[in-house]
Amino acid sequence: MNQSVIRALKLLDLFTGEQAELSLSQIAKKVNLSKPTVYRLLTSLEMCGFLVKKKYTDQDIRYRLGLKLLELGTIVSEQLELRKIALPHMEQLCQEIEEIVHLVIADGDQAVYIEKVETNQDLRLYTRVGKRSPFYVGSGPKLLLAYMPEEERNKILKHIKFQPFTANTITSLEELEQEINTIRRNGFAVSRGEQDLGTVGLSFPIRDHTGKVVAALGVSGLSMRFTGEREAFIKEKTQQAAVQISTELGYKPHV
Repeated sequence: MNQSVIRALKLLDLFTGEQAELSLSQIAKKVNLSKPTVYRLLTSLEMCGFLVKKKYTDQDIRYRLGLKLLELGTIVSEQLELRKIALPHMEQLCQEIEEIVHLVIADGDQAVYIEKVETNQDLRLYTRVGKRSPFYVGSGPKLLLAYMPEEERNKILKHIKFQPFTANTITSLEELEQEINTIRRNGFAVSRGEQDLGTVGLSFPIRDHTGKVVAALGVSGLSMRFTGEREAFIKEKTQQAAVQISTELGYKPHV
């Protein structure tokens, strides 16, 4: 555990609506640390954009929270709003298709499942909210990778280390790039037994008001239930739900 990081982050808790600005002396007194130690912590936070230093006079220098916190807070707020908007549509979709429904977002060099609606099927997959996955496995992660800005996607592709979960897992950059092209051409992603044999996943993009893909709406289940007309029905309903969620997020498709 890095005590310096913990100490630095705890300094941010000192700033409140009533005390939006604090001097070095005030901060050092509140946390019972020496001024040189506090100064080093404050300088690190300032360099990262978490604090801003404001100089009124040579003797009156104060710190206040920086815009980086607003940026991070906005990201969290958007994710919470996304889940709030998506959940009713996910529940409706689950009732219609009787399969597990997922909401997946990109987080650094992995995809993370942030919401799930479970089915009442006797035979079903075990999944959990918070599960992380590499971008080359599963319909949701692959879809997010396919719709990333090119520069961001290339950085991830450059550092991917493939690990075969099953015989169907993508294990080469060439194969993954072909899959990306297929997803972008079709407008959805499919996974067949890539992480668990005998399973199928389908995912469609969720877009925000700018048109950016911010999440993948996915469904998954046993391959015995994803055949012929039933798979076509699941695909149609999932796409409709993804469009409805995108519309509520402010997305307006080009006509």
